[in-house]
Amino acid sequence: MLGFGKKKQTDDATDETAREAEPKEPTSQDAAESKITEETASDRELVNADDDEEIDEAEQAATAAQEDLPEEPDRSVTGPFDVSEIETDDSYIDLGGLRIKPDENVNMRIDVDQRSQSVVSVTFQKDGAVLQVQPFAAPKSRGLWAEIRAELAASVREQNGVVDILEGTLGRQVIAKLPASLPNGDRGYRVARFVGIDGPRWFLRGVFSGDAAVKRSSAREMERIFRNLVVVRGREPMAPRDLLPLNIPDNAVRRDPTEEESQGYQVPERGPEITKIG
Repeated sequence: MLGFGKKKQTDDATDETAREAEPKEPTSQDAAESKITEETASDRELVNADDDEEIDEAEQAATAAQEDLPEEPDRSVTGPFDVSEIETDDSYIDLGGLRIKPDENVNMRIDVDQRSQSVVSVTFQKDGAVLQVQPFAAPKSRGLWAEIRAELAASVREQNGVVDILEGTLGRQVIAKLPASLPNGDRGYRVARFVGIDGPRWFLRGVFSGDAAVKRSSAREMERIFRNLVVVRGREPMAPRDLLPLNIPDNAVRRDPTEEESQGYQVPERGPEITKIG
């Protein structure tokens, strides 16, 4: 599986919150683990391993638009945002550690760990494009993305996968291609694109899969959603890599467990700004 957990290490940073809360060993409920498995991913994420053009589209999707960007875009201007950098109103969905501006054309699912009944991620989907996001605590004095992407790359290679670390529209990102079997038995890959943003005492990770990993037009729409996210770190001491607390809105409706293997919630319509979550 792909993922990153909490590492046992001495943090020399001056972040008071990091000193007050020591990193813990990863558990089965650790939302910091990103899993790409043949059992849970959809067939649309599979591409034929013998079709080099299709495989190369993953890299093209990650780099096609970078020429139009400044060398070092200001995250506080382009997003994702810290709650101190942007005003949010009642139209935002408040999940605690994340505030989300709904899009009537995009489905959003709140992912819940069945054992702990805690929210572990938020997933957006439009047609065949999928984006999963998770916000984590980070030290005050340094970011996490550089070390995390190195861990992701090592994990992909351990699974006999192919990995590229490229510069893209959201900065340095990891293109992971894991071996998988197509429905017809042919050899193929499952492609995912990992991005990470370091904010003030938080780290936001996004995983683009399906069409969002291999088609530039689909990736652009999901990147817009990612950039519009607002992270609420809070003042509580937290160990680096701990998942920021995420809440289920009061008006969320539990999905029918027969519809999908993973448990999730959807929010009823509150007006034209929301269609559904799920």
